[in-house]
Amino acid sequence: MESLLFKEVTNENLKAVWQLSDTLSDAQKKCVASNVKSLAQAYVNLNDAWPRAVYNGEEPIGFIMLHLHPDDHIPEADRPAMYLWRLMIAGPHQGKGYGKTVLDMLVEKGRVEGKKSLYLSCDTDAPMPYRFYLNYGFIDTGKRDDDEQVLKYDIR
Repeated sequence: MESLLFKEVTNENLKAVWQLSDTLSDAQKKCVASNVKSLAQAYVNLNDAWPRAVYNGEEPIGFIMLHLHPDDHIPEADRPAMYLWRLMIAGPHQGKGYGKTVLDMLVEKGRVEGKKSLYLSCDTDAPMPYRFYLNYGFIDTGKRDDDEQVLKYDIR
């Protein structure tokens, strides 16, 4: 594995980032919004969204999007926080440790920025990605958001 990087989505890589969603199975597509939808959401939430392509060397292999200002929905004791709106690794690149590395990078970003926690929500109808996040160290908060389970990782 080369070192992973987060890169801005630009006109030059936009189509490649869109097409990453096409590599997911139908079951996976039910668990994560398409990158096209995510980028549209980022566009209308310019002050809150941090969308990035995940690159392995020169190849785009995934997509993430953070909510930069989620504190209205986060318990005060866990603020300031980050909220992971999206995490997707393209089908051919799954099972290689990239998802864990991306989470490591996000946790480090949070540490550098003085964040206390990283939140996300995910579907629990299938074992993945829920089990992936629990295995990483997220805890289930017992709360739900739009039919998804809310999970929290303590960055401190």
